[in-house]
Parts: sequence; structure tokens; C-alpha cells
Amino acid sequence: MHHTYGPDALAPVTLDRREGPYGEVVLRRRSDDFEIIANGCFLMDTSDGRSERLLIDAALAALPADRPAPAVLIGGLGVGFSLARAAAEPRWGRIAVVEREQAIVDWHLGGPLAGISGEALADPRTGILTADLVAHLRTTTERYDALCLDIDNGPDWTVTEDNGNLYSPAGLADCLRCLTPGGVLAVWSAQPSAAFEEALRDAGFHGVRTEEVGVARGVPDVVHLALRAE
Repeated sequence: MHHTYGPDALAPVTLDRREGPYGEVVLRRRSDDFEIIANGCFLMDTSDGRSERLLIDAALAALPADRPAPAVLIGGLGVGFSLARAAAEPRWGRIAVVEREQAIVDWHLGGPLAGISGEALADPRTGILTADLVAHLRTTTERYDALCLDIDNGPDWTVTEDNGNLYSPAGLADCLRCLTPGGVLAVWSAQPSAAFEEALRDAGFHGVRTEEVGVARGVPDVVHLALRAE
């Protein structure tokens, strides 16, 4: 997720506002960019998608080059940058997206964000499930080669309290179970978290590391990476 700041930013225009099972979600336009806000928390915008793309690129790079048609689960549709990046890479065999907010899905399916995600959503490899990510990881029998998760501003800054379960020992155990041997977990964050890195190791992941990407506001976004043993 990515934030836009600055004294010269234009006043936003609200395009849609909805109350859902997890609270309020709002889509705004600021000049040529779109912004998503949930429960008053500024989640992301379309001004700079480098870190969202890194989430996908880093996960793919961490997989063995000879792994055929790996399956990726993207947790959080957001403004669509991660999905678009995955669909632009022919190596992915299956692209599953889990998004709990129906409003966000609607904004992509013929709505204001379709210009970012339209081609990716039309890709036959892509499927969208409108569900809570934490619940999906806990109950699914599907297995993925990569989990690319971006539902908060990081493990230390969750959008809703329940999202904290994803980063708990139980949530990380679910992530580990949902990965194929040698699979990779990639988690977006607005800042590094040494405590989360330690939690990943405690959960049984190895090769834990953090990649940074510079953004316009000066504080690097990061992607936490961890591998399941072969």
C-alpha cells in the first residue's frame, strides 16, 4: 500500500463511499490519481506502484527458475498494481486474488480502476474470490507456490483489528500450510519490522529477508520475504 503526501496535493473528490461488513471504504480521485481509504485509514493510491510490483517480482525471483507454471495468491486487490504485474508475467500459471471488500472488486470490474486491472482480470489465469484473507488461508485446501499479501500498511499497522491474526503464530502457520514445498511468502509493509522477521523464523520459515524500495515520500516501503522448506 502506498501513501501520497505533500502541501501541493489537490483536494480529493469522493467517487464512491460504502459501508461494508468491515466498515467504510471510500474511493477518491486526486488530480489524475485514485485513492482508497478504509475506516478513515489511507491505504494506497495510484501515484507510485513500485513497491506493489516488487511484491510480485520478489516472490517470483525467490522461486526456483525451473518451477513450472507456479500458482500465486494475491491477498488484497487494492488499486490493482500487483495483479497487473502478475498477469504481465507469462511464467505464472494461476493467479488467485482474495479481496474482502466487494466495493473494491466493483471499482475494478468496469469501474474507475478498470484501466489498471482490466486486461489482468480478463486473463484466463486470473480468478477473484471475495472473502476475508485470514479466513481463506485458515480454511482453504488450495496450495500456492507464492503468497503475496498486501492487506494492511504492514504487520505493525493493520487496517482492522482482526487483520492482526494474519501476523500471529496461527496466521503464519496457515500461510506455511498453504504453500507448496519451496514456496515463498511475500508481505508488503510501509516500514521494516524486525519483530515480524523473528515471528517468521519462529513459525518455521527460512531465508527470511527484507527488500526495500524507495518511494516519493522518502521513507522506503518494504517487502518481507520468507521461504517454506523444500
